[in-house]
Amino acid sequence: MSSHALVQNCSRALDQPLPVVICDTFLSRFRGLMFRTDLRRDEGILLVGQRDARLDAAIHMLFVYFDLAVFWIDGGMKVVDRVLAKAWRPAYIPARPARYVLELHPDHASAFEIGHEVRFIDA
Repeated sequence: MSSHALVQNCSRALDQPLPVVICDTFLSRFRGLMFRTDLRRDEGILLVGQRDARLDAAIHMLFVYFDLAVFWIDGGMKVVDRVLAKAWRPAYIPARPARYVLELHPDHASAFEIGHEVRFIDA
């Protein structure tokens, strides 16, 4: 059974919190959104790492068939990097160490900026 959360931007109000599936095991983080054919606007995933790091927070887009809005968040709950990740690209590495990787529909590309504070709420 997957756990879920709502993601809030504490620095700038969103229309509504964004629902995500929490991926906090090796297999769930590894699989991510691979092999899915689409992503609805109201869904996303949160990859949870063990610590703030650049390489541990790196992602790939192999076998991901759609673009993603990706935000890296550190253990202090601040956005440290963001990118519009293109389908089938080999790797994206955050500019600064991060513990969380938030992957959303590309329509949410402007939902968070670097430096914004983020909150996760159990759903």
